[in-house]
Amino acid sequence: MAAANPSLPYGGYPEREEARESRFERALAASRYYAARPGAGAGALARIVAATDCATDGLSAASDEQLRARALRLGPLLRQSGFAEPGLAAQVFALAREAAGRTLGMRHFDVQLIGGWAMLNGMLAEMETGEGKTLTATLAAATAALAGRAVHVVTVNDYLAERDAQWMGPLYRALGLSVGCVKQGMSPEARRDAYRCDVAYCSNKEVAFDYLRDRLVLGGRPRPVAMKLGVLCGGGPAARLLLRGLQFAIVDEADSVLVDEARTPLILSAQAGNPEAQALHRQALALARALAPADYRIRDKGAEITRSGLATLERLAEPLAGVWRGPRRREQLVRQALAALHLFQRDKHYLLREGKVVIIDENTGRLMPDRSWEQGLHQLIEIKEGCEPSGERETLARISYQRFFRRYLHLAGMTGTASEVAPELWAVYRLRVARVPTHEPCRRARLADRIYGRSELKWRAVVQSIRRHRDAGRPVLVGTRSVGASETLARRLDEAGLPYRLLNARQDREVAQLVAQAG
Repeated sequence: MAAANPSLPYGGYPEREEARESRFERALAASRYYAARPGAGAGALARIVAATDCATDGLSAASDEQLRARALRLGPLLRQSGFAEPGLAAQVFALAREAAGRTLGMRHFDVQLIGGWAMLNGMLAEMETGEGKTLTATLAAATAALAGRAVHVVTVNDYLAERDAQWMGPLYRALGLSVGCVKQGMSPEARRDAYRCDVAYCSNKEVAFDYLRDRLVLGGRPRPVAMKLGVLCGGGPAARLLLRGLQFAIVDEADSVLVDEARTPLILSAQAGNPEAQALHRQALALARALAPADYRIRDKGAEITRSGLATLERLAEPLAGVWRGPRRREQLVRQALAALHLFQRDKHYLLREGKVVIIDENTGRLMPDRSWEQGLHQLIEIKEGCEPSGERETLARISYQRFFRRYLHLAGMTGTASEVAPELWAVYRLRVARVPTHEPCRRARLADRIYGRSELKWRAVVQSIRRHRDAGRPVLVGTRSVGASETLARRLDEAGLPYRLLNARQDREVAQLVAQAG
């Protein structure tokens, strides 16, 4: 992504236009990627270290007020020159390093300077776990914020967004910058205030849905002239917008957000108001349950009805009227009902809480109480579980993470694992991966994988391993793929007499306290 500093119009909504690339342009971009791969390494980025060291002279003797004044004086220069050369950025990095030492009791290592410089240049910094990515991000975020950019530091959940905003807040404030946090349940006014801060911490879900809400306010693509007039007149759509555009984003766990969840559909919906829908869903479930196993096949992404199944379905629907007379609509409803019955499982894809079906995010294991499946699937699952079905919803706006993050004028990120997907990150986002060395030599050992023929043998080996590490005085973290699997392990630990703390989607309200006590 471009690292230049484009003029940001007053009252505008800056974002990148989605350009359709020809086959030739894609081939040219691929050739640029492979031709320039050596330049993305830490060696080419390490010049920021010497530049920062030079800019550090005399800072330790400066007062807190003088540090803040120096930082604010750099703002106009950064707006004019951008981040192409390390001179100005190194001065901000030096100020941030000094401020971190005074406010947080931490000082950026040289490798963190390299990571910050990589992100400021529109790259994805690949840093090992424990190398301090949270602190590293403050270098790029503070520099961009002083340059007048609206900075979004995007994390994978609300807990991390709130923790990092509180943790890093004193550093930003020492440089004269404001910091905000956006999380689930906030009012539009509180969200607007948080996004107006120089640096806003938020989860990928919250910022993407807030962007969709802005698009509804704008009625489509932003119209700069109309927005400027609205700002000058003190009203118009601009007064109701949440974001200040998509200017500068730093994405934490970038491989998860930008690759694993890239095509996840984000759908903003409203109550549709169809009183006949509940009866249709109950009939669809009844018809689906009447089909024999040979009448359908369950796939990873849905259900298929066989030819014999279609004939059986036509016969079963013959006494019914309305939409059941139409073969396409009839098949669509029953396919959704089959998916609800056989594809979506309780404690894996959703939980029952207070008589409601609550979706579990399969990537993070966290509950998403404000989300629902579309096309009647959510209502079908509610009826399957004996819950009172909620009203069906209609789609107002939708986008994927891939399309959303490509609209940022400046996109950067950080993660522990990105080399494997580096070509994809370049092809989709024009993000180059910069591998940042560790501060100390890595002593981590990757043990061989073990494969067990039966689940019973696997769980027995897991419990034995936990006991062995516990007896040696090591804290143990066990990750599972579902709520059900975590509770299976919990029962086995009870049987073995091993103490533990269970953290899954059922304990989402206590996550902060549990994580704080871990280890």
